[in-house]
Formats: sequence, C-alpha cells, structure tokens
Amino acid sequence: MDTLSFKTVSANKATVTKEWVVVDASGQSLGRVCSKIAKLLRGKYKPNFTPHVDCGDNVIVINADKVVLTGKKWDDRVYLKFSGYPGGQRQFSPRFLQAKGSDRLFRKVVKGMLPKNRLGAAILANLYVYDGAEHKHEAQQPRLIDLNTLK
Repeated sequence: MDTLSFKTVSANKATVTKEWVVVDASGQSLGRVCSKIAKLLRGKYKPNFTPHVDCGDNVIVINADKVVLTGKKWDDRVYLKFSGYPGGQRQFSPRFLQAKGSDRLFRKVVKGMLPKNRLGAAILANLYVYDGAEHKHEAQQPRLIDLNTLK
C-alpha cells in the first residue's frame, strides 16, 4: 500500500502562493461583501488552506463608497470602541465611519470576521480599500473577481 498518498500537506510561509485580487463593491451589501472578502483574505477558497498560516490573497476593494446597507442601518447600527478608561466607550454609526473614510468601515467589519489574534492582524494588513475605481496596485497585475460567483 502506498502510504505517501495519505499524507496531509500543510502550507507554510514558504509554500504559500499569494495572489492579488480586485473586488468591486458597488451595489453590494456590506455584510455579504465583507464575509467573502474575509474568506479571500483568510485563504478559505484555496485547496491548501491551513488555519494557522496566512495563506490568503491580497484583496483590493474598489468603489467602496458605493456599498449598500438596507433599511435604516446607516444610522441605527452601532459600532463600539472602548479606550479602557472609565467612561471611555464610544459609539459610531456606519455613516460616521464612511464619512471618515470607507476603509475604516470595511476594516471594522472585516476585522470582526477574522481571528482575534496576531494572525488576524497580519491578515487584515492584506486588505486595501479605495473609494473610486482607481487603485495604485497595477504593478502587481491583480485579477478581477466577481463576488457573486463565490459561495
């Protein structure tokens, strides 16, 4: 019996193949788009996914200012931040974060979908968010991904 065929191959930092992908967020729902972005960042769509390794792709989000929230979520949804001091809890609405920059809104939502450790912080560094259709990563030759085809 060939026992080599039963070996599980784990990815490591040297064997990981990271790609650059572009995601168009115009007209997409914020939570649905961010969950697929988190999966791309984590590497869940790859066959050699390893939970303890950063094996995901570098994701460029364009048209982040055209993302959609249904109902009154722009003003009624509350994101919290706590400084650690008494009375240091602050509340933010998605509209406030979007006004400060779309990257803040996307990073807040995607960060909540990633692991809460050093690996999650390293993975979040692979996310690049831009308001318009232009980005500065043309040298990496990113490929455009349609999120509606991903599960």
